[in-house]
Amino acid sequence: MFEWLAELTRETLYLNSGIHISDNKELIIDNCRRIEEYNEVYMRLVSGGLYISIHGNGLRAYDFRTGGLVIRGYIEKIEFTERNKHNEREIKRIYEDKRTGEETL
Repeated sequence: MFEWLAELTRETLYLNSGIHISDNKELIIDNCRRIEEYNEVYMRLVSGGLYISIHGNGLRAYDFRTGGLVIRGYIEKIEFTERNKHNEREIKRIYEDKRTGEETL
């Protein structure tokens, strides 16, 4: 109902993600809230309303305290997944099913 107001607020307060790519060696992400997974070949981040997955080699994260994140390394693939309550519930359910060993149809 008030989606237009939420979008206006996000734009006004700069809560959306901003992504800058320099070749396939550097990625600058504005408004990065959290690093969920991090190793040399894969990173998963939360930025704005997105989950951002980065695949590559020799990945390193820099300058997280600045409200953004700089990633350097050989970047092979970037994936975006919308972050909303439905997706979070589904991911949590799948995780719980794997943990308990149950299968759902």
